[in-house]
Amino acid sequence: MNIKKLPKSERPVEKLIYNGVASLSNSELLALILHTGSGEKSAIELAEELLSINFKGVSYFGELTFEELINVKGMGPKKTSSVLAAIELGKRIDTAPKYNRFVIKCSEDVANYYMPELRHEKKEYLKELLLNTKGEVEYSETISVGELSNTTVHPREVFNPAIRKSAAAIIIVHNHPSGDPTPSEDDIQATKRLISVGEMVGIKLLDHVIIGDGKYISLKSLGKI
Repeated sequence: MNIKKLPKSERPVEKLIYNGVASLSNSELLALILHTGSGEKSAIELAEELLSINFKGVSYFGELTFEELINVKGMGPKKTSSVLAAIELGKRIDTAPKYNRFVIKCSEDVANYYMPELRHEKKEYLKELLLNTKGEVEYSETISVGELSNTTVHPREVFNPAIRKSAAAIIIVHNHPSGDPTPSEDDIQATKRLISVGEMVGIKLLDHVIIGDGKYISLKSLGKI
């Protein structure tokens, strides 16, 4: 059956959008990679046929060769290449070394991490590092792009990622497009507000580092935290 004739709730794209990618079956995932079926089979039917080539199950699907795939009726070089590329990407993701966590020992470590990225930006970026209980960086998040002020920095935007990812502490960072990292009164007031909210939710704000052009200032080193 043509996928377009299925009820919307049963179509792979719609299922992914409304229910998440984990709701899709193996054949539906593969159908999205194939994109289209053949003249006789829908993409899902073609996917089911491909998955049945290796009787050992989906865990051995990655062992299939170009020749085995392209010999299936309805598979051409483009579809076969797409499937093999997806398999290879999955293998590389699975075997890639995990993010190399590092420990923030001082404000200079933070500045060194963000300086290459932010020193020449023409817009103001607010970012944060999420740390675990060992002081290791787990994630880097972009919170907002635009002018940083006490009224525009919403604590929920800063702390929501930290709460979702169970961070023990955070460090916030933003740049001054002028190149001068001297904190404004808004910078200081926004920091104080975040400190208060952090105390309420149990996630400590360790520092607020402002990046300029080759220079930085830590509000902790200024005694503001």
